[in-house]
Amino acid sequence: MTGSHLVRFDEFMNDALYGASGFYTSGAGRAGRRGDFITAPEVGPLFGTVVARAVDAWWVDAGRPDDFRVFEIGAGPGTLARSFVAAEPACLVGDPSRYVAVEVSARQRADHPESVTSLATLPDGELTGVVIANELLDNLPFRLLVNDGGWREAWVATDGDAVAEVLRPIEDDLPIDPPGSAPHGARLPIQTRAGEFVAEIVGRLRGRLVVFDYAVARTEVLASRPWRDWLRTYKVHERGAHYLRDIGRQDITTDVCIDQIERIAGPAAAVRSQAQFLQRWGIDELVAQGRRIWEAEAARPGLSAMKMRSRISEAEALLDPDGLGAFTVLEWAS
Repeated sequence: MTGSHLVRFDEFMNDALYGASGFYTSGAGRAGRRGDFITAPEVGPLFGTVVARAVDAWWVDAGRPDDFRVFEIGAGPGTLARSFVAAEPACLVGDPSRYVAVEVSARQRADHPESVTSLATLPDGELTGVVIANELLDNLPFRLLVNDGGWREAWVATDGDAVAEVLRPIEDDLPIDPPGSAPHGARLPIQTRAGEFVAEIVGRLRGRLVVFDYAVARTEVLASRPWRDWLRTYKVHERGAHYLRDIGRQDITTDVCIDQIERIAGPAAAVRSQAQFLQRWGIDELVAQGRRIWEAEAARPGLSAMKMRSRISEAEALLDPDGLGAFTVLEWAS
């Protein structure tokens, strides 16, 4: 960022992540073991296999519509797309192009499987099928409140290479009422954009929206926690610097506040932990199957048997109650 100007925090965050030199649009940021962070699909193919089972069931419940598609928004390098397609779900009807991987970064789209449909933006009009957003809402730009003897809003001032935070009065209505008492210096995210994203999808969807993310039930919970616990930056699998440093070279993320999203988009049809979701759709059965195949072929295991064996360690990571298993899965049906 150069020049002298003042912008609200969400505008600053949008430019830092999605601007011309942003963390994601520039290709600097990506999920994966060689990237900056690991999400559930990067643990291994088991996650995508379970999600495919769930989507198959929803496709059947919907009457197997001919125009059914799977839309993944924020598809990154296409890791979930690969494992989903490899599971050969019936909902794709033998046509992997029915899986639509939406990713803003051209560099990451270049890594998408050739068999799927790869797009920079979600298609206009009605969407029939299932929309998946895995760790997307936490990266949508949010406004930032700071308790400085009263709640005020964070703006970011730049003058050449100098960057500073400026607190200003809140100028409009908010989707939540900040708590009346909070520690001095407490902060809160205002996630209007995430709520509007969900509302916009649900408003033109004939099917189901499934969101995977780290979340809290109520915004006020974050006011009582040290703000660095939930307003985080990441770079090469490590916690990054302060969010006003290394602009465009590190991720900026926050816990998703379910009360704010539902205030704007309406209540979710289902809210579960990620562990509960995966168990509901058969992860234990898939692990047991993998264990049987491994034990039968352990003496002279081939590639298939090795993949089955990996399901055990993948499941441990995906169901970890102190890690990915504690993430939240929200579903909206329309």
